[in-house]
Amino acid sequence: MFDDVAANYDLTNDVISLGQARAWRKEVARAVDARPAQKILDLAAGTATSSQPFARAGAYVVPCDFSLGMLRVGKKRHPWMPFTAGDGTRLPFKDETFDAVTISFGLRNIQDTEAALSELYRVTKPGGRVVICEFSQPTWAPFRTVYLEYLMKALPPIARTVASNPDAYVYLAESIRAWPDQAGLAGLLQKAGWSDVAWRNLTGGVVALHRGTRA
Repeated sequence: MFDDVAANYDLTNDVISLGQARAWRKEVARAVDARPAQKILDLAAGTATSSQPFARAGAYVVPCDFSLGMLRVGKKRHPWMPFTAGDGTRLPFKDETFDAVTISFGLRNIQDTEAALSELYRVTKPGGRVVICEFSQPTWAPFRTVYLEYLMKALPPIARTVASNPDAYVYLAESIRAWPDQAGLAGLLQKAGWSDVAWRNLTGGVVALHRGTRA
């Protein structure tokens, strides 16, 4: 499914998020706080648009994704980056490899969320950090109602005008509705071993930025 949307993926995300996707990426970059010579894993990186801020900061960033189609498009755009194919539940990296691990809008798409969080923990160095940017639940009830109406009614028609595989965005809407809220995801992080778990709402809770540390 994700192979089919790779070509227009970034454009489609900008359109259906009403321009918010770029602002969310900036918040992720601030939270990761990549430094020169640090090793950063960007899981579910797609075409590696999300990886660019870390590379510009001087970090060694590994864009990893399950979709070979995404990786091919990304490699054409950024041939110098070490794109890596990988399953989020069985990452192809040694224990304690990365100073920071991050995943944006991809955790929902991994079948076993708990296994993915445990794998991210495994490949992170002691004292390292995780940053997760994912769709969540708006905190203001009236806005939450409007948001869910947009997801289920407006998003698919919009996607049909810009996406190469609109059905993928019907799945997107359904997966967001089924996803745990902010506290629920925090609990899963803690269960996987992460400490100092906290989150911050973006765009009224449409998106939440979760953080944790490997003790």
